[in-house]
Amino acid sequence: MDYTELIISQLEQLKLWTVTALPLIIIYSVIFAVLLRFIKLLTKQISNVLIRRQASSENNARMEAEKRINTLTRILSLSLRIAIITIYLMIILGKVGIELAPLLAGAGIAGLAIGFGAQELVRDVITGFFILLEDQIRVGDVVNINGTGGLVEKIELRTIRLRDLSGSVHFFQNGKINTLTNLTKEWSATVLDIGVAYKEDVQKVIDVMKAVGDTMINDEAYAANFVEPIEVFGLDRFDDSALIIKARIKTMPGKQWVIGREYRKRLKVAFDEQGIEIPFPHTTIYWGEKIAPLAINMDSKVPANTASAN
Repeated sequence: MDYTELIISQLEQLKLWTVTALPLIIIYSVIFAVLLRFIKLLTKQISNVLIRRQASSENNARMEAEKRINTLTRILSLSLRIAIITIYLMIILGKVGIELAPLLAGAGIAGLAIGFGAQELVRDVITGFFILLEDQIRVGDVVNINGTGGLVEKIELRTIRLRDLSGSVHFFQNGKINTLTNLTKEWSATVLDIGVAYKEDVQKVIDVMKAVGDTMINDEAYAANFVEPIEVFGLDRFDDSALIIKARIKTMPGKQWVIGREYRKRLKVAFDEQGIEIPFPHTTIYWGEKIAPLAINMDSKVPANTASAN
């Protein structure tokens, strides 16, 4: 009989909970879903408004601003979602009859204990915060982290995700980043080491290199990718088989590879037209001051009996 009364009492409590608490849980769940959707639309709208405000800026500045805005609004959206999910869970736990005070006290003690073992996690989060605060990298940048290069696909407070040219995805803990190189910050550049034969006129080569750069910067297909005209620094060094002339082309962020490949192609054509030699590596054998280098004479007229004997 005691069991029957207990079951009846439990059913009555369940009925009361169903009438009073369950509708509130459903309402809170609907509000929770609406808030998540609202946050997504709000951050997207904020991002669009901020990007539109940069429309009057120069192309380079606008691209930089868009990268930073998209990265920061994504972090803002994630932070707001975490906060709302936490509040929602606390409300639901209270409605199902779980006391929050002991739970929060236990969570505080557990958090303190876990904190000693989670120093690496805390370091990652703090480092990630300063990476975002100092605008070191943004989503869409091409960077080199600890010797690994790739496109930044995602930035979190704990990790950064890169995808390299082969499609491989690399994850880096923010706290373990020792070297970080941004290849697309504000502007980029392709550095050219052009080798020509020792017999060539260096000034003529420099003039041809500048002329090729000028034709590209005046080409509508590539003009928008240039920040400045080509800089030809001059004769940089003497290599074993070539004179090395160094140059640099400043480009829009991320365009240095496209411009570099097209420039080298056009320069090869221009060198061929001007008769400028790009030498193969070669070695001259030298026997000393009193002995001339070996000379080989090729005679096309070979006696028939010699040819047959061979």
